[in-house]
Amino acid sequence: MNITSSPGSRLALITGANGFAGRSLCAEMLRRGWQVRGAVRSPDRLPEGVEVVAVGEIDGDTDWTDALRGVDVVVHLAARVHVMKENAADPLAEFLRVNLHGTENLARQAARAGVKRFVYVSSIGVNGKLNNKSSPFTGADDPHPHNAYSDSKWQAEQALHRISQQTGLQVVIVRPPLVYGPTAKGNFPRLLAAIDKGFPLPLKRANNLRSLVYVGNLVDALIACATHPAAAGQTYLVRDGEDVTTATLVEKIAGALGRNGRSFYFPPGLLRAAAALLGRAEQVDSLFGSLRVNDEKIRSELSWTPPYSMEQGLRATADWYRSRQS
Repeated sequence: MNITSSPGSRLALITGANGFAGRSLCAEMLRRGWQVRGAVRSPDRLPEGVEVVAVGEIDGDTDWTDALRGVDVVVHLAARVHVMKENAADPLAEFLRVNLHGTENLARQAARAGVKRFVYVSSIGVNGKLNNKSSPFTGADDPHPHNAYSDSKWQAEQALHRISQQTGLQVVIVRPPLVYGPTAKGNFPRLLAAIDKGFPLPLKRANNLRSLVYVGNLVDALIACATHPAAAGQTYLVRDGEDVTTATLVEKIAGALGRNGRSFYFPPGLLRAAAALLGRAEQVDSLFGSLRVNDEKIRSELSWTPPYSMEQGLRATADWYRSRQS
């Protein structure tokens, strides 16, 4: 089957279909005329029209036979994600079990089942933890994974390229920065809550630069990677159309919430020192450090542009947050 044929004849398997990005991807692919099968660990409800298949735990022994039957494209979102409070005795081994061995197992079974393309959602952490404002990350940079999670993602990328060379499976890698949008978890909704409640934030002179990607933009990019002939074998970085300082992001979120952002200056060095004592140094780095990505490659090779502005993405996220409160 030609990967560029009409979507009505194509079946996509989306792993992690009940997750933050997975649900949005399922809904959008259905809207565009795809047949969609959603793989989840245990039975769950997905958008109407999605065929649900429970595959259990994802590791090197998962049986994907039923999930892969008739599939043309796999978009692999399921992963063991970075956690702030790690409880595993050997975190790297746990990340590798799911993110490396689980991915490698799925890709090999996909190739045997006749799947044409495998889109893997990796992490910008493969490039590194932070960069400076004048040198954004690119997909051609030497990798510098900085923790067990990003290391497992990098090892999975390498395994997928080996499988591609051995089997002809078309592999596309996508490394997103922080993804935000309705139903997001982690630090982003916490930031919304702090701004909404009027908490003063020590971010007035946070003049770093951060790339973010709204989930609607990520979904659009993943569909482009699943369909465009030029995407095969490539690694892409994606972002919204602008980079922002943390101080500006606070102002934008406050505007989306209909609030006045309350920020004050506090020396970043002192804040980092205090956060380190509380085990929160990584969160401070995310607020004051720069992490920029260069997405020119996906824009030029796939003629891709983000369909939503950051303002639209933040407004949709704020509306979701408001609906939760009510």
